[in-house]
Amino acid sequence: MRGIFTIPSTPFNEDLSIDIPGFRRIVEFCIKCGAHGLVYPVNASEFTVLSDDERKQLTKELVEITAGRIPTVIGVAATSARNAASFALWAREIGASAVIAMPPYVRSKNLDADLIRSYYKDIADASKLPIFIQNYPPPIGTDMSTELLASLCRDIEYVQYIKEETFPSPLKIGEILKAGGDACKGVFGGAGCRYIIEEYRRGTCGNMPGCHVTDVCVSLWNALEKGDDAKAMIIYKEMAPLFFFEAQTAFTYKETLKRRGIIDFAGSRNDKYKPFDRISSEYLDEILAALKPYMTVS
Repeated sequence: MRGIFTIPSTPFNEDLSIDIPGFRRIVEFCIKCGAHGLVYPVNASEFTVLSDDERKQLTKELVEITAGRIPTVIGVAATSARNAASFALWAREIGASAVIAMPPYVRSKNLDADLIRSYYKDIADASKLPIFIQNYPPPIGTDMSTELLASLCRDIEYVQYIKEETFPSPLKIGEILKAGGDACKGVFGGAGCRYIIEEYRRGTCGNMPGCHVTDVCVSLWNALEKGDDAKAMIIYKEMAPLFFFEAQTAFTYKETLKRRGIIDFAGSRNDKYKPFDRISSEYLDEILAALKPYMTVS
């Protein structure tokens, strides 16, 4: 597995019920943008505000809509090994390509290494699919050491990939690849491609960004794969204002999807939606206009 494995957002209606037609449009949008894989539901999908039934409903939709065109990686992180294994079994039953999970995410501090090992073993036994370990910083994630990550790849069948998001991710990606050897098939970056150029030079096999500018991320990745470092840097520089904007402005992912005509409402369940004021709104439009040459879906 290699490339831009983008993360579909979870769209809501104004009454905060799930917008199923909007979700279907998002999945098709990601595929049309050239995504090399889809990852859902994880942090950028707001998975923690979804019920178990909603997670199952939407992951089934994802796999059915994708219909084998590209890999589907199902998020199975849960508060316990038992719950994670239940989602992992579901992923296998619906025909997913792989699964991804952080360690138990409510109690994320001071987790015993043996507990983490047992958690991923239960996921492996239930799914029998390739597993991505998501190394995500606290408070929701658990910062696992390079040694632990490498040993999980070596010791547990199906644990094959890492998504590395702790800091500094480029350095840690290089360390994991060295420590994991052949047992680690690849390491993906996160953070919406913020560090992708350095990560690529250190051996990353892809990135898992939010989906709002999937086509731009794909254009950047394809330039790197072709060895066109000059073009990659140009695209990266045009993306930089968006990196900073979305880091401090809530609802940017969904607001961008709304402006691109994919969804109708940009709100979320645990955050009261506040429309952008004039200056923020105009600035986002300027940022997106600068990225338009690298967008392949209108």
